[in-house]
Amino acid sequence: MAADRDRKQQQRGPVLLRGGQVKPGTTDQRLLDSRGPSDWVHTDPWRVLRIQSEFVEGFGALAELPSAVSVFGSARTPQDHPEYAAGRRLGAALAEAGYAVITGGGPGAMEAVNGGGSEGGGISVGLGIELPFEQSLNDWVDIGINFRYFFARKTMFVKYAQAFVIMPGGFGTLDEMFEALTLVQTHKVTRFPVALYDVAYWQGLIDWLRGPLLEGGKIKEADLDLIMLSDDIDEIVEHILRSNHAASPQADAEERATEGLIRELGYP
Repeated sequence: MAADRDRKQQQRGPVLLRGGQVKPGTTDQRLLDSRGPSDWVHTDPWRVLRIQSEFVEGFGALAELPSAVSVFGSARTPQDHPEYAAGRRLGAALAEAGYAVITGGGPGAMEAVNGGGSEGGGISVGLGIELPFEQSLNDWVDIGINFRYFFARKTMFVKYAQAFVIMPGGFGTLDEMFEALTLVQTHKVTRFPVALYDVAYWQGLIDWLRGPLLEGGKIKEADLDLIMLSDDIDEIVEHILRSNHAASPQADAEERATEGLIRELGYP
């Protein structure tokens, strides 16, 4: 039987619809018509677009960022605590060494590092996250992005940093630390130094890693070498400088310049 040449047809973008597939109205009409159900904003396809937009905004905002270090620590660190003062010194030392600082943009240790980095003449980045309780970006942030999704935010912490420094913190800090270590261990990122500040705070964790994990065969001895532990801010910055320049394709040519910079900054 010959096809019915008179049946209705409609071109919707690149798609051709015929017969019963033809729907009334146009795409523009449906876009501009505010009536109708709004359940679609809570569907997975729409969430995919939101997720995509977070990556696009993050990539666009940070693409021209200079070499940077992501620093994690507790949002609950009070301003009169020694850890807060250490965060200020760390941010300033990283800025002096030519690094931008990236934090979660919140209060506590994050605010301290952002403040030190900004006052030290560096670029101070804050990557915030939507939380059940109110938490705005601290006043020291030069470039700030707020995220809905943790995984999009975590990508920015890693993609635009050359090192991680972990200050004393809670579950969120531990999450970020172990994710960084996993990425280095599995070679998703290469030559990515991870430094822990405050030996007394982290020593129990290191002992546990050397105990049940290493002795039980869950990790290798070399995995523990991925972690640098120190109470000395200058030692941490020097470790980052040496690691980053050793990873450079021009490592041999840059070695003398690196040593000169380290001496200029007063490191041994």
